[in-house]
Amino acid sequence: MRYTVTPCSLEGVLLIDTEYFRDERGFFIENWHRRNFAELGLDVDFVQDNHSGSAHGVLRGLHYQDMTAPMGKLVRCTTGRVLDVAVDLRVGSPTFAEWVAEELSEQNMRQLWCPPGFGHGFLTLSDTAQVQYKCTNYYTPSAEGSIAWNDPDLAIEWPLSKPQLSAKDQSAPSLREYLKNPAFRYPV
Repeated sequence: MRYTVTPCSLEGVLLIDTEYFRDERGFFIENWHRRNFAELGLDVDFVQDNHSGSAHGVLRGLHYQDMTAPMGKLVRCTTGRVLDVAVDLRVGSPTFAEWVAEELSEQNMRQLWCPPGFGHGFLTLSDTAQVQYKCTNYYTPSAEGSIAWNDPDLAIEWPLSKPQLSAKDQSAPSLREYLKNPAFRYPV
């Protein structure tokens, strides 16, 4: 399979398009191939796979794990459509507090690589969506953190003003609060 890796405007965040095949039976995609991805510069070890299902308007994020258990994520949407967002949380980075958003869907079969040092979140755009992501570290509650999805200092352009949020995401701290004890410093 052929892969096309496009660097996003944030250093380290990558958009990955993968060759796939469709016919009357359905489709086939090789969404991860360690050797091929290593040749493209994404030489990472994944230790955990996550799979979530969400209804329209559900926003999950902006989440990260700090340097006690840093986690990179290779994200794909296998059913429906989501707006996937990565935010640079590396204090001292030339792109600190900047964000990138990409639509991931079952149709475009794109993936987004969100490395450690970035917050990650997504908004369900379709009636339902399923998102799967490979993680470079184990989920570690003591390391988890979040930033408010609607923080005015980030000014993320979400296409929905009142998403459905978890209680945790409703009470996520602001970017200014994050700066009192930042989880990441550039370079990570």
